[in-house]
Amino acid sequence: MLNARRSLSLTRRSLLGAVAVSAIAQPRRAEASPGPAAGARTPAPVRLTLPAPSGPHPIGTVWLHLVDRARIDPWQPSRPARELMVQLWYPARAARGHPFAPWMSPAAVPFFEQAQGIPPGTLLLPTSHARVAAPVDRGRRGRPVVVYSPGLRSDRSLGTLLVEELASHGYLVVAVDHTYDADQVEFPGGRVERFAITGDVDDALIGKALVVRTADTRFVLDQLTALNAGHNVDAGRRRLPPTLTGAFHLPRTGMLGHSLGGATAAAAMRADQRLRAGVNLDGSLLSPATAGTDRPFLLFGSDPGPGPEDPSWDRFWAGQHGWKRELALTGSTHTSFTDLETLLPQAAASLGLTPSQVAQAIGTLAPYRAIRAQRDYVRAFFDLHLRHHDSHLLQHPSPRYPQIRFIR
Repeated sequence: MLNARRSLSLTRRSLLGAVAVSAIAQPRRAEASPGPAAGARTPAPVRLTLPAPSGPHPIGTVWLHLVDRARIDPWQPSRPARELMVQLWYPARAARGHPFAPWMSPAAVPFFEQAQGIPPGTLLLPTSHARVAAPVDRGRRGRPVVVYSPGLRSDRSLGTLLVEELASHGYLVVAVDHTYDADQVEFPGGRVERFAITGDVDDALIGKALVVRTADTRFVLDQLTALNAGHNVDAGRRRLPPTLTGAFHLPRTGMLGHSLGGATAAAAMRADQRLRAGVNLDGSLLSPATAGTDRPFLLFGSDPGPGPEDPSWDRFWAGQHGWKRELALTGSTHTSFTDLETLLPQAAASLGLTPSQVAQAIGTLAPYRAIRAQRDYVRAFFDLHLRHHDSHLLQHPSPRYPQIRFIR
């Protein structure tokens, strides 16, 4: 059965409007707030921001529309091919003159606000630190690659904090939206596809989602190989930076995921030897992923508190024959491993949230400390196993990071 603490899905009530939905809907709030008087000014929307990445490289980004014509869409059988949107994030050169990319694609924003109960005009979603279609800094031999997979009913935007950090330190990151199990995905032309999975979120449905996501991941890896060879794989044939050719050092490819995305990383690694290292951010696991792999894998979880550990992680640990480590981020929750760790506190006043409601959603650890620890430990893992650079951060507890607990 699914473990409640490491739920495989980010449901609507655990995203940015999670606490806001209940807070805004309370009748007593409506009674206490009769509305603005005639002539009163409407409060200006609050602009949300993301902390800047710490690496030395400016960042570029491009979107790709990928079509797998070998698969009928498993969630929408009326569609004769499986369509995906992915976003590439990379170290850039000559970034000036290229506009900053939005945190979320524009046509998806109204659906996101509606799903999360965010009144239109209340918040201005952040802008990323990446420049659209800036030339790629390929380095001397190409860049190590990390594939990012978000949680169920989440989307790639929610992992921007970690994705930007890796790109700023020289990684080429490929963030995948798994169509129809994501809450909303914008395709070229402004078409938005919504969450379309019916039925209870049980082991059977999650098992199917893992099979679909594993196939998505393997298809994306195939497309990266073609892109690296100079082929334009984008279905819309949009113009891509010519410097993408040869930018991927594919023998050094890893995978990172949150929630169901973390389970996807474990499942995809078992299915495809091209993935050399993986990170699971607080996601429960199902067979066959619980059998482990012969390659490095990091389990990075939320604060377990006094309760028992996730038994699926115990089974994975017993079957994992490659390098392994399990860490816990004290004072955190499942949602802490998303951009909501920094966005929710900024939005709280506008959404009428109390400090206790915010703490319930993202934990008691200060956001800057939670973000710093996630960024540094995830990067240390991929530096060690994709670049063979050991910062020693994963060898033993560090006094610089008292919020990180070594479980085993």
